[in-house]
Amino acid sequence: MLGRTTRTRDLTAPLRMFIRTEAGSAGVLVAAIAGALLWSNLGPHSYEAFWQTRFSIRLGDWSVGYDLRTWVNSGLMTLFFLVVGLEARREFDLGDLRDRRRFLLPALAGITGMLLPVLIFLLINQGGPGAHGWGAAMSTDTALALGLLALLGRDVPEQARVFLLTVFVVDDLLALVVIAVVYSEDIKVLPLVLAVVFFAVVLGLRVLGVRRGVVYAPVCVALWGALLASGVEPVVAGLLIGLTATAYSPARGALERASKLFKLYREQPTAELARSATLGLARTLSPNDRLQRWYHPWTSYVIVPLFGLANAGITIDGAFLADAFTSPITLGILLGYVIGKPVAVVGVAWLLAWISRGRIRPTVGWAAVLGSGTIAGIGFTVSLLIATLAFDGRQLVEAKVGVLAAALVASLLTWTVYRITAALPKARKARALLGVADQLADLIPPVDPDRDHVRGPENASVTVVEYGDFQCPYCGQAEPVVRELLTDADLRYVWRHLPLSDVHPQALLAAEGAEAAAAQGAFWKMHDLLLDHQDKLTLPDLLGYADQLGLDPERFREDLRSETHAGRVARDLQSADLSGVSGTPTFFINDQRHYGAYDIDTLTRAIKIARARARIGAAPT
Repeated sequence: MLGRTTRTRDLTAPLRMFIRTEAGSAGVLVAAIAGALLWSNLGPHSYEAFWQTRFSIRLGDWSVGYDLRTWVNSGLMTLFFLVVGLEARREFDLGDLRDRRRFLLPALAGITGMLLPVLIFLLINQGGPGAHGWGAAMSTDTALALGLLALLGRDVPEQARVFLLTVFVVDDLLALVVIAVVYSEDIKVLPLVLAVVFFAVVLGLRVLGVRRGVVYAPVCVALWGALLASGVEPVVAGLLIGLTATAYSPARGALERASKLFKLYREQPTAELARSATLGLARTLSPNDRLQRWYHPWTSYVIVPLFGLANAGITIDGAFLADAFTSPITLGILLGYVIGKPVAVVGVAWLLAWISRGRIRPTVGWAAVLGSGTIAGIGFTVSLLIATLAFDGRQLVEAKVGVLAAALVASLLTWTVYRITAALPKARKARALLGVADQLADLIPPVDPDRDHVRGPENASVTVVEYGDFQCPYCGQAEPVVRELLTDADLRYVWRHLPLSDVHPQALLAAEGAEAAAAQGAFWKMHDLLLDHQDKLTLPDLLGYADQLGLDPERFREDLRSETHAGRVARDLQSADLSGVSGTPTFFINDQRHYGAYDIDTLTRAIKIARARARIGAAPT
């Protein structure tokens, strides 16, 4: 009733949901940081005493015990890096990186965006006692950066956030490699070999198609424990496990099988059939999606804020701050982030575009690239984690000051970039934010006026395609919105059939009825009648609509009886499968899939962005 379909909202909009979660959790993390600063200054002894409290797990003669801060940093943060690994895998399977040619720019930008800050840090420290902590000036906190970007740049198009996420997928992966290789000490070979064996077991279970979490859980815990015993920072286990979880849109066939299992349970509600139906529904989701939905809210709203509360506390006074901002460690981290990150991101993007003569370019405009570079100066989570591994005592406090100061300055710089961009003339603003790069097409095949049912001007700058089902109540809810959109003289609308016969028994017959009407030049009139009478789609109802429209009744009846137009409906079904569509209504705007709500405000904003991008593409360069 909110203008969303369950399938469209829950199954194939992972990136958008990721961004919305981070936007909401950014405020929680900022509050946790503020709480840590207040606590450490009002009660410094209680703050340290609490986080140094020892917590042990004992089984017989075996025990493992660490202070609470270590359990958070090396234990709970493993789940954070699990989500990082899941997001990286999802970008390769479903995001922009599914076109492997698009990996070059984010890979080089991510690598350079780590190397340049490190070089700045080392240059400032010049072999001093803090030089070994160069990793603290290296990695962007992508989650916090995305969240703050949503708060600082409310008018920033989603493509800019997607670009930021794509670039720093590489950043996150390399940061974990550095932690494992550089900041792990006294490596023990036997536990490390066991960790490799446990990871091989995880891969073997994936190959065998095992999907039960209870099977994976003990192996993954053993992998974490083996890395802990080996001396390698155990958060690496989370990243490795996340990278193994494939991401894909649920297939229509899998959904139909799940629907049949539920029908069996409806007919005979037994515990066994309930379990079968539950498992059938779970199997329609990719492992990546199921893990994301379980762990991502916990990491965003509990674990990362808890990490901030445990690590951001520093005792502040004027004399200390004056000394800290002359410390090579503080300055190295601060300047590495606020100068190195934007210079690296913008420089690599510009250099590749120049060398390739525009064949390789960012997927967004240069203002969005610059904003991505400045917001990348936020390195809170990974930076503090490395700082706790590299430093202690006063050096650790100086590192924390640098990290927090860099986050503050990066936020102010990003706000400035987008404020200036917002003041540009409308056309220049659109070009600065959206850019001129071609977007990946999600719709297969593209719209063909000779084949598709098209409403609106042929030369419209925006084309909206809807995969719909005449019996689907959500399509009925969307229809008034579509009719309001059609008042736009620069928009054309296309309907493609996706009858969900397993849940809507009259949908296929209705689709063939619409095609039978199309054969007599009345598709759109029949289309409107069917959506206005979704509860009356039986054969007599369809024959009555044909008579109401003045169609040849015998021809219409014979077309339905002989299934003359079943092939035409089947082609739309095949198109839906190729385009990764499994639920209705699903919308595409200029060949790009629209995720989320389909209320008039949301669709109008999406159409506005698509029109701006189309006009940029049509303008002379």
